[in-house]
Amino acid sequence: MFSSLQVVVGGVAVGGSAPVAVQSMTNSRTHDVPATLGQIRAMATAGAALARVAVPNQAAVEALPRLVRESPLPLIADIHFDHRLAVASVVSGVAGVRINPGNIGGVERVREVVAAAGAHNAVIRVGVNSGSLERDLRGLEERDPAAALAESARRNVAQLEDLGFTNLKVSVKSSSPVFTIAANRLLAKALPYPLHLGVTEAGTPWTGSIRSAVGVGALLAEGIGDTIRVSLTGDPVEEIRVACEILRSLNLLKGGPRLVSCPTCGRTEVDLERLAAEVEARLARLELGPEEELEIAVMGCIVNGPGEARKADFGIAGGRGEGVVFAQGRPVKKVPEDRLVDELFAEIAAARARRGGGSE
Repeated sequence: MFSSLQVVVGGVAVGGSAPVAVQSMTNSRTHDVPATLGQIRAMATAGAALARVAVPNQAAVEALPRLVRESPLPLIADIHFDHRLAVASVVSGVAGVRINPGNIGGVERVREVVAAAGAHNAVIRVGVNSGSLERDLRGLEERDPAAALAESARRNVAQLEDLGFTNLKVSVKSSSPVFTIAANRLLAKALPYPLHLGVTEAGTPWTGSIRSAVGVGALLAEGIGDTIRVSLTGDPVEEIRVACEILRSLNLLKGGPRLVSCPTCGRTEVDLERLAAEVEARLARLELGPEEELEIAVMGCIVNGPGEARKADFGIAGGRGEGVVFAQGRPVKKVPEDRLVDELFAEIAAARARRGGGSE
């Protein structure tokens, strides 16, 4: 979205005026085609635009033709150390490869990857992590980790440019959001290529989501970044849900549900945590159109709830053992607490049916 140059990854425009693209990476064994395709399809349903698969061996390479053929998303092969795997992946039809030229084995091997990518119109992502820096940058890393990451990326990009290849994306990642932000700021000034953002090894869904929101969100808010991945220990679909929410929070993604819920206080007289969790779960199952937006509020106070959430499309506000369902800030009906969620979604379904928007 924010880089001056644009590349096309299997039909998905990245950079320039294109929207920020969400991607994730499968954690199945790539050679297990049914399991890998299952994850990719779930990622596509959740909102991913691109999917990355690990290619650590020949068995993974042999699975790529079928994966490419049946995947609903363009595939990117993730390669380390063995340039032959990168070449074979490109020949198998992947839309792009992620490599670190510094650990592929020298300029001649990089040249082979470049030749294959050029012949098959594949995009190369130069991916530099804090754990894969060149030895001569270790001293700089101790003094300025962000500068070392950016310098490594610049070197590797220059090598590809010297070989006549510019169909590039670039990423610099650290497990530290602070270093990730600083390194990408440097790169955004130095390079015109699309930047892929992420905080690597961010952690579990709880800690990783927070670190990613800080690192990725801060950069996107500054106009830096063209694709993103939220790296979490667990289900790739959860990565996409978090990534999409980061984009929605910055008004960089249209469509989808948005939940607003109050933090509770001494006035709360319903089980608001349970209600909010149930609404969130049902919203995740709601099939919305590509541009259809829906904001739902769950408020704990029957007096202030609708007023504080008056911009929400629909909502509920609890009282003692009961609550009101409201639409556009206006109360619609009062119902017992145990029926609040059902009545809320019945009201949503009726309104969407009147607009032709389907149902839950």
